[in-house]
Amino acid sequence: MPVAIKICGISTPETLDAVLEARADYVGLNFFPPSPRHVDLGVARALADRSGGRITRVGVFVDPDDSLLSAAVEAARLNAIQLHAEESPQRCADVKARFGLPVWKVIPVSTAEDVARAAQYREVADFILFDAKTPKDAAMPGGMGLRFDWSLLSGSPTPLPWGLAGGLSRANVAEAIAATGAPMVDVSSGVESGPGVKDSAAIAAFCAAVRA
Repeated sequence: MPVAIKICGISTPETLDAVLEARADYVGLNFFPPSPRHVDLGVARALADRSGGRITRVGVFVDPDDSLLSAAVEAARLNAIQLHAEESPQRCADVKARFGLPVWKVIPVSTAEDVARAAQYREVADFILFDAKTPKDAAMPGGMGLRFDWSLLSGSPTPLPWGLAGGLSRANVAEAIAATGAPMVDVSSGVESGPGVKDSAAIAAFCAAVRA
């Protein structure tokens, strides 16, 4: 099976067009205000209108309340909700029940024990995204270009569908796929020329590297 691709943190029409042209499978829209990749509801709505049914839209949230989720789901016509903080299994179940959308749960990883935590979400999440654990004093829970020890994902890290994030780029994504067997890869800072500034050529190169 071909490896699926998610380009996360898209915030402009031009970079959305680059994602579509590169034939990525998922686009991530970031609704966490401190992030340089944050989009407001108006921008999210415009990007959703532009993408139409050509790509799966995933909303990225950090410990969101239901009012934000509701507004974002409606504005961006989201196809999935990605929870990127310390949301409990019960919170994931509540979000899934309320909004009727697939829930992606991010698991921050630095040790084998972190990987094992994914099992707690097997009944309530639809997808697990393993990402590098950020320092405790970091302003953001992801999108910092950090990577973790990929050997921690050898074998079958979770009974759920899953993907790999954290420090991926055109230069290392083939190695990452070979090391982990990841069925999906997620990139954000690895296709940027600066924080939150996506590079269309880098997006194309990343997707080509995955498929190669």
